[in-house]
Amino acid sequence: MSREPPPGRFFLRLVDWSADLKVSGSEHSSQIKAMANAADPAADQNPKDAGSRVPEPWAGADGEVAEEEDEYEDEEELDEPAAAALVREKVQSVFRRLSTDPVGIRVHDVIIRGNAKTRDELIEAEVADLLRSATTVQDLLSAAADASARLRGLDVFEAVNITLDAGPPELPGTTNVVIEVVEPAIPLSGNAGVYSKPEAKAWSVEGAVKWKNLAGYADIWDASVAYGFDQTTEVGVGVSLPRFKSIPTPLMARASLLSQDWMKFSSYKERLLGLSLGLLSTRHHDLSYNLTWRSLTDPSRLASTSIRRQLGHNLLSALKYTYKIDQRDSHIRPTKGYAFLSSSQVGGLWDNKGLKFFRQEFDVRAAVPFGFWNAALNVGAGAGVILPLARGFMNSSTPVTDRFNLGGHNSPVCSLGGISSLLGFRTRGVGPTEPRRLVPGESEDGSPAVPGRDYLGGDLAVSAFADLSFDLPLKVLRDAGIHGHAFLTAGNLAKLSEGQYKNFSLDEFRRSFRSTAGVGIILPTKLFRVEVNYCYILKQSQHDSGKTGIQFSFSSP
Repeated sequence: MSREPPPGRFFLRLVDWSADLKVSGSEHSSQIKAMANAADPAADQNPKDAGSRVPEPWAGADGEVAEEEDEYEDEEELDEPAAAALVREKVQSVFRRLSTDPVGIRVHDVIIRGNAKTRDELIEAEVADLLRSATTVQDLLSAAADASARLRGLDVFEAVNITLDAGPPELPGTTNVVIEVVEPAIPLSGNAGVYSKPEAKAWSVEGAVKWKNLAGYADIWDASVAYGFDQTTEVGVGVSLPRFKSIPTPLMARASLLSQDWMKFSSYKERLLGLSLGLLSTRHHDLSYNLTWRSLTDPSRLASTSIRRQLGHNLLSALKYTYKIDQRDSHIRPTKGYAFLSSSQVGGLWDNKGLKFFRQEFDVRAAVPFGFWNAALNVGAGAGVILPLARGFMNSSTPVTDRFNLGGHNSPVCSLGGISSLLGFRTRGVGPTEPRRLVPGESEDGSPAVPGRDYLGGDLAVSAFADLSFDLPLKVLRDAGIHGHAFLTAGNLAKLSEGQYKNFSLDEFRRSFRSTAGVGIILPTKLFRVEVNYCYILKQSQHDSGKTGIQFSFSSP
């Protein structure tokens, strides 16, 4: 492959016209620009010199040799409107040929420009085979659009332009593909913000810094910090490479330190020091390995018996595989399409007591348009199960941190990751509970003290939702994307480990489903979806934490 392009300007000639075919990555679309006067490269030079040049005979993509015609000289004598009309006619002729018959072509060379830092072999490995496999102009245009999308997907270029120019005169029916990339002047980027979590009445400060293309392999190095004033603190550093040497799959490595406070819900604090390695990542498949040092503590010393049994330090080694298809037209407001996700995880690859388990999740979504008021019905269902893998596994316990939990204020429409949230219920506000340790004494009003309860999560979880979205009548709201919705959510949890599977009844599980209905207004933004909902609790159990009323929701796709 040539690193430097040949001098002059080249054009791909079709039948008896030439065309400059361009795919513009900066505009995120494919553009085809037919240039009627491109047969004469001197047209780009000084106009005084252009008329003195006599075009040489040339070979078309079909191998025919076109005769020189006097029309090029006649065009110079036409006035501007007539010349423009002639150009349009030639452009239409090119498009008619492309739309009716396959035009044979062969890629002679791939020329790369503008990559001062990015390595040639990376760009070639991403798109060269794709471009060279095209045998017709139509296929090449499609391949060029896909190649432009691939290069933009590396997230290290500000713009990508692919131009199809004529090949050498001695090789008729060939083209040179010129790839021009624009690298950012400053590879360092960052963001910071303060975020509110209304359900937890907490605030967090988050920031991230990225350094792109440090080694020239489209590598992205990042560091992030998140500090929650009440619940979560996280520090992480990582690197990702879309392709390295002969390895065709993206590589990822990340180290993180995460501290989470679940005292309010389950009487423990969790600290994780972990290393994550991405082993396989494609459009639909993802395989990762995680090694985590986990510490659970109870500063209050009031945790329930089930929580106290799991306090301490453990080393978790887990392999996780995810299969995902998402054909919805939007993640913020889907109006048509479908999505499916399956996630399988095996924990305890090393012999660690209490951490050997298998976890499986399924999630399926569908959106159906109604054809009026931009209305659409989104439906979804999720299910998950976690089972211990130790000897006598059905009498063993599963890790409390890996069990399923229902509740929270996230929108079930946006999230695609297994068990959805249950609007109207507090985070971890549904499912099996256990009383905390009782401290002798009296409450403030003189009555006997009543211990709180720890939410333990479930080994089996099922959830479903239906959401009808529609435009509001005011035009100013429709123009801003603000719309309304009515929803129904339902879900349930059950404990199967520690011998509880003997007490499981499918009929009782079905009858004890929690459910919520409501209406709300949605304010979509580019980064997240804001909901103001009125939630009405249709059904809840004795110790559930659900409440009818106004609820705010902030969800990321």
